[in-house]
Parts: sequence; structure tokens; C-alpha cells
Amino acid sequence: MSYLAHSGGHLLTDHLQTVAHLAGEFAGAFDAAEEARLAGLLHDLGKYGDLFQARLQGKARGIDHWSAGAWAALERYRAVAVAAAVQGHHIGLQQIEKNALRALEPARLAAQHPLGLRLSEADPEVLWRRLEEDGIQAPESLERSAYGKSIRPTASAMLDVRMLFSALVDADWLDTGAHFAGEPVGAHPPVALQPERALEILLDHLSSLAASSTAAQGLREIRRELAEACLKAAEEPPGLWTLSAPTGAGKTLAMLAFGLRHAAVHGLRRLITVIPYLSIIEQTAAIYRRLLEPHFGRGYVCEHHSLTGTREEPKPAPGRERDGDTEAFRREALLADNWEAPLVVTTSVQFLESLFSNRPSACRKLHRLARSVILFDEVQTIPDHLAVPTLATLSWLAKRYHSTVVFATATQPAFSHLDRPVRALGEVGWAPREIAPRRLQLFVRARRAHVNWPDPDQATSWEELAAEVAATPQILCIVNLKRHARELMQQLLGRAVDGVFHLSTAMCPAHRQAVLRLVRRRLRRGLSCRLVSTQCVEAGVDIDFPVVYRAMGPLEAIAQAAGRCNREGRLARGEVTIFRPEDEGYPPGAYRQASDVTKMLLQSKGPAGMDITSPALFEEYYRTFYQLARPEQKRPELLEAIRRQDFAEVARRYRLIERDSINVLVPYKRAVYQRLAEQVHARGLTAAWIRRARPYTVGIYRPRRGAEEDAVWAWLEPAPVARGAQSDEWFIYTNEEGYNRSLGLMPDDAPSVWLV
Repeated sequence: MSYLAHSGGHLLTDHLQTVAHLAGEFAGAFDAAEEARLAGLLHDLGKYGDLFQARLQGKARGIDHWSAGAWAALERYRAVAVAAAVQGHHIGLQQIEKNALRALEPARLAAQHPLGLRLSEADPEVLWRRLEEDGIQAPESLERSAYGKSIRPTASAMLDVRMLFSALVDADWLDTGAHFAGEPVGAHPPVALQPERALEILLDHLSSLAASSTAAQGLREIRRELAEACLKAAEEPPGLWTLSAPTGAGKTLAMLAFGLRHAAVHGLRRLITVIPYLSIIEQTAAIYRRLLEPHFGRGYVCEHHSLTGTREEPKPAPGRERDGDTEAFRREALLADNWEAPLVVTTSVQFLESLFSNRPSACRKLHRLARSVILFDEVQTIPDHLAVPTLATLSWLAKRYHSTVVFATATQPAFSHLDRPVRALGEVGWAPREIAPRRLQLFVRARRAHVNWPDPDQATSWEELAAEVAATPQILCIVNLKRHARELMQQLLGRAVDGVFHLSTAMCPAHRQAVLRLVRRRLRRGLSCRLVSTQCVEAGVDIDFPVVYRAMGPLEAIAQAAGRCNREGRLARGEVTIFRPEDEGYPPGAYRQASDVTKMLLQSKGPAGMDITSPALFEEYYRTFYQLARPEQKRPELLEAIRRQDFAEVARRYRLIERDSINVLVPYKRAVYQRLAEQVHARGLTAAWIRRARPYTVGIYRPRRGAEEDAVWAWLEPAPVARGAQSDEWFIYTNEEGYNRSLGLMPDDAPSVWLV
């Protein structure tokens, strides 16, 4: 009998052997090829069962074909990691505690399957005999086990399992996809990184930027020296690094230079840039593409985030099944799934939640992290309650998987103070090297503004603040909350002041970009320009004001705000003023705690001791914050799930954004809004529509049913999808008068739904 893996004549023996070969090749990058090959041979062992073959003919349903291979890995090889990977390749990684593994015994599953399924064959010996009769020679034993016969109760051990799982899943999906596409596996060979050539192109680009820069000579020198420091440090062995450089020092491209030189020296395979904000990611990916893809071709840069794949797929040319554009589109979609591209740009949410996921689709790309350079930008945004498991996993990724991890920011968190709890959870501590030597004194030399600190007991009313802002021709004023921004804007608009603008995430992206273009133009022309903003302006927004006001907040936020003052160093000195609003308020959680630490330091040190260019001040700030916040004690449910090796629970508990949010199409441009609403009503929600609508949407927290938030639901119409269903994530704001031309979407009755 010819046993099939999939419909369309895909022979099971061919599938198992191809997956084993590919998985072994992938895992060879981290010395686990033998176990990966075994996982490939065993993953579909259950498909030799008669019930599964009947399912392919439409004569059976509800069949478990994965547990048989997992049980064989345990019984015959005592290979726990292989068993976990095989069991999870359809249903996701589960728990690998002893009792959970015993539940894989065929007799137990046949008697009572936890998912209500039937085994394809109750007798494992029947399946094994058919495997051998089909010409597959499974090894007698594992001669060299990378992971051993037991799994340690650590975050690092969970990463080991996920990496093996990733190699198996990617191999399985590649072979299956090739079968249904009617083409051989490997029909599209990956683009190579070619780091030496890419570095030459980048260095030429940096030279051109320096020659055309209008920045002050001192700032140009800082940028040159930082790039040189990155190139020199790249010669050092792989591992954990920090890059601490002031705002405006050019760290994004300097960090890319480090990565390319480092990859060239140490034979690393790819660069992965991790950025917290979607707007910065799209901007960075566009720069990388313009710079590198003309030389290396399409597919050199992979952009992966929540909107990946929403670009409309090109239609094939008439009479042809596929054309070049369609093939390129599908290739880009595959690269986003498995990160085979040499240069990947992704979000913190996508990267870190994948690193703790149990789902095949999310974990598929993880094996590509081995022997890679991983560049984290704006790393201060990692939530403190996730810091310990995150650092434990990344430190093991660097040590065990021969990768380099770089944490870059102008306000470097003192994560080394968490070395002991990180070591306890992940076997390796957190002791990175710094790329930019302190002797360069980058922060002192980059000081472009004087910071005025308030008396700790001094509070400023909105009326007083509005008067000061109105009296200053060009000023950026940053507040902590959207309701504060609205209060200050109302005060300024009531005074009929010229050149007043607002910026916050209550505005859709198209609105924010329009405001920023107008603001930059007025600043260049020397016109009056007063911008009231939330902290959304503090990272990744290239803007340069002579005067900046900043509400009291976390020290790193104050430093980021100061980086928007005299950014290009063209003035002798900019002025930054910190104030405490009378109506003091902060986003909840760590932001409030960090603001309290800033106030404590100001109280004890006085204004003279609050030099935001001093690394020693930030060291004390973070040490104090960690002592108060106790991040190693936060999320006990997550830490306990790691100790139990419960992959599903860890995936559920590890969330960078804790409260769910929704996307709301708003009437910023009435004609565009009406056209998009008509399209989604006519055709339903599609990827192409999402791409077109994204610039005109606002994210808000999902309103809770009841009380004040019912008022928001009254204006939210779910976007229709196919077959009469409605989206739970995309909505149309039906109050066409409810979007303010200055403030954006701010439901008066429900401030609790506003994103910070």
C-alpha cells in the first residue's frame, strides 16, 4: 500500500525523509541536527494509520496523527524535546512535566483523548512496522543528544525546545507548501547576507550623509566617532552588548554597521532589527530597502509586523497562472513567516512574544535566530514586569545559539542589576559589554540644552502653563496623558494663539504625519510653532525645537524629550523646562513608579545633581527603580508556568501589551472615510482594505461593557467580513462629527479607552 502524507499523491515516505533532512539542516546551526532529523522522521508517524488514510479520502474526521510519533520519541529514544516538538507541530507546544508526558501513552489516549479525537491507530507497533516497510530506517538510538533525556525547569530549557520545534515546523511547512505549489523544495534559494559588500554600501551612504548634513560640527564628530566605535567593537566575539548613545548621534545606522561588520568577521547569517513602534519600523525598513535592495534584489529586507501581508496581492497577467510580481509577493509572505531573509525588521511585540510562544506559526521562524545579530532599538520600552524572563531567554540565545544581542538606547536600563534573578531563571546572567567607550564622553559632548528642574513642591496650573507656551514662539510641550494634552490645547485655543498644534495617538497616522510635516516646515521658516504632544513624540520622531517643556515623568522620558531640543546643535544652547501640573496624573503601573523615582532623586539631589547626560545618574535611577518595583517578583503566574515547563500557559501570560486594543476607522478625511466605509460594506474586510484604511484608523483599548464605556460602543460599527460575520478587531466610528480636527478621537464620556 502507498501511504500518503497529504492529498494530491504526496507520498508519506517522501514527506518524512524530506522534512527530516530539512529539519536536520536547520538545527545544524545550533548542533541539534540529530534530534531534528529524528523529529522529522517521527512527526507524522500516525499518518500510517488506516483512519488517517481514510481521512484523506473524506471517510473519517477528528483524527490525531501526531501523538504516536511523540510517544515513540519518549518510549524508544527517551528524547523529551523531540517528543514535545512532535506533539506540538499541529496543536502547539504543551506541558512537558512528567505526568503530562505520560498522558501520551496510546492506551490512555484511546480510552479518553483530551481533545475528543481518535488515534489513527491504537497499536504503535503497527505504525512502526509500516514505517520500516515503507523504506525508512530510523536510528537505533540517539548517539549525540543536544538536549538530553530531561528538561530543566528554566526559561533557557524552554528556548531549547522551541528552537527544535521551530526547525521541525518550518521544514514540515516548507515541504507541504512545495507539494501543493507543484514545485520542488528549495525552488527559491535564499538571498545571502553578503555583509562585506553591504557594509561598503552603508559606509558610502554614511559618508554622503555627513557631507550633506546641516548639523553642528560637534554633532557630526560624535556621529563619526560612534560609527567608528561600532566598527571596532564588531571585531570582538559574539555575545551580549549595549550601545548607549545620545539622541541624534546616529545610533540606528551605526548599529547596522556594527551588525554587518560583526557578521562578516564571525560568519553570522542575518541581522534582525527589533523596534517598539510600528511607524519607526516602516520608516527604517524603507531606508534599508532603498539603500540595499538595488544592489541585492527584492527579498533582501523582510519587514514583519502586525500589518505584514496586508498589501494587496498583484493579479496574474491574463492567461497566466502566476507572473513575476505575484511570485515576488508570495515570496515576501513566506519570508515574513520564516525570516529566511538576510535582514529582518520587526516589532518588539512580534519578536518577544514569538520567543515565548507555543504556536507553530509564531515559532516557525525562531531557528533563524541562531548565529544571527539581533539589534534592539529603544530598549527602555521593555516592560519591567517581563524583564527577567526576557533577559534570561536572550542571554541563553546568545550563549547556546552563537548569536549576538545588542541593546541600544539613549537611556540604557541598568539591567545588569537583575543579573542574579536572570541567572536563576535562565542559567546565564546578564553582563553585556558596552560598544561606545566612556572615554568618548558622548553624552557630555552632545549636551545641547540646559535643563531647568522645578522645586519639588511647585505645581503649575494649566492657565500658567498656557501663558508660558503662548509667550514662546517655538516650543514643544510634552504631557503624560491625553486628557492633559486636551486641557492645555483648549487653554491655548481659547487665547487665539497663532501656530498651535497637537500630536497624540488619538489622531490617526495620516493626521499625525500631516501635523509633523507642517510643524517641520514652520520651524525651518522661523514661523511661530507651538506643539502640544503626549510622549508619542519622544522616540523615533526627528524634530528640533529651541525650547521644550516636559511634564514630570520617568527620567528616561525626560532625557528623550530633551533630545528633541536643539537636536542638530545649531543653537548655542536650547532650553528644557520640567514642570509639575497641578492636575498631576500618570499612566498606571511602571510609568507612575518610575516618575516617583525621578521625584525622589530630585528631592534628594536637588537640581544641580540631576544631570541627564550623566551615566551615573541613570545607574542610580534604575537601581532605585528596580529596588522599588521588584521586577523579579512580578508576574508570579508566568514564572511558575516556566518552572512547570507549561508552554501554553507561558504563551498566554507573556504579553507586552496587556489590555486588548481595537482599530477604529475615523472620519479624518471625510471623502476617504466614506469611500473606505462603502468598500468594506460592499466586499467585506480584506487585507487590501486594511492596508488602505490603516492611515485613517485610531487604536483604542477595547471598551468594557457597562458603565461609561457603553457610550463608545454606541458609535462603533464592526467591519463586516465574509459570510455575514463581523470583525472583532476592526470597527467604523459612525459619528462623523466625532473626530476633532485638532485633537483627533477623544470620546468625552470614556477617557479610559484612550491609548497612552
